Amino acid sequence: MIELRQVSKSFTPPIKAVDNIDLMVNNGEIFGFLGPNGAGKTTTIKMITGILAPDSGSIKLDGLDIVQEPLAAKKRFGFVSDNPNLFLRLKGLEYLNFIADIYDVPAKDRKDKVEMLSSRFEMTKSLGDRIQSYSHGMRQKIIIMGVLIHNPSVWIMDEPMTGLDPKAAFTLKEMMREHADKQNTVFFSTHVLDVAEKICDRVAVINKGQVLFCGKLTELKDHFKSQDESLEKMFLEMTGEDE
Repeated sequence: MIELRQVSKSFTPPIKAVDNIDLMVNNGEIFGFLGPNGAGKTTTIKMITGILAPDSGSIKLDGLDIVQEPLAAKKRFGFVSDNPNLFLRLKGLEYLNFIADIYDVPAKDRKDKVEMLSSRFEMTKSLGDRIQSYSHGMRQKIIIMGVLIHNPSVWIMDEPMTGLDPKAAFTLKEMMREHADKQNTVFFSTHVLDVAEKICDRVAVINKGQVLFCGKLTELKDHFKSQDESLEKMFLEMTGEDE
C-alpha cells in the first residue's frame, strides 16, 4: 500500500512541481500514474522512494513513513527508475548478487530467484557478460530483475516498458498482474496509454503538479459521459494536449 497525504514539492517557488496531492494505492491492484512530460510524475515517484524529501505532507509505504522510517520503508519496495545505465562495469550476475547482498537475500533464495527471473526475461546466457555490453532493453531487464530479487511487496516503476521488446514487455505485464493478485502493490508511470488501459485497475492523471483524476477507467468514462472514448482521448482532453 502507498499513501500520500497533502504532498507538495517546489523547485522554483512559488511554482510547485507537485501541488498538495492525495493518493491511495491499495494492495491487490495495478495503479497507473499518467501525465504529460513535466507533469510531476517523476518528482512524485522520487518522493515516494525517498530520493527527494517533500516540502510538506506525508508518504507511507505499507504504513511506514518514508521520511520518519526511511530504512524500514525502503525495504518494502523495489524501484525501477527511468535510467537503466547503472553499474555498467559489473557483469549481470555480479549486479544481481550485489543487490541481493544489500537486501540480505539468503544464498539459496537468491539462486532460485535469479534462475526464475533470468528464465522469464530470457537473460540466462547473458548473466556472465558486462552490463556495458548490453543493449538498452537488456539493461532495462537486468535492472528490473535486480529490483525484484528481494521479493518486495511494493513495486514502483518509472516508465518500466521503455526499451523492452514486445515479449519482455508482455512478461513484465504478466508478472505485474501476478504480483497484484497476491495482494501486493504495483505502482507505475507510463506514457503508453493503451498499456495502462489494458492492465490497470485504477489510474491517476496528473498535470502541472495536480491530480486531475484518480479512480477506475469506468469512472473516468462516466465523468466524460461516454463509454466509447479511449483513455488516450480522455487523457488529451483532461490535460489540454489536444488543443
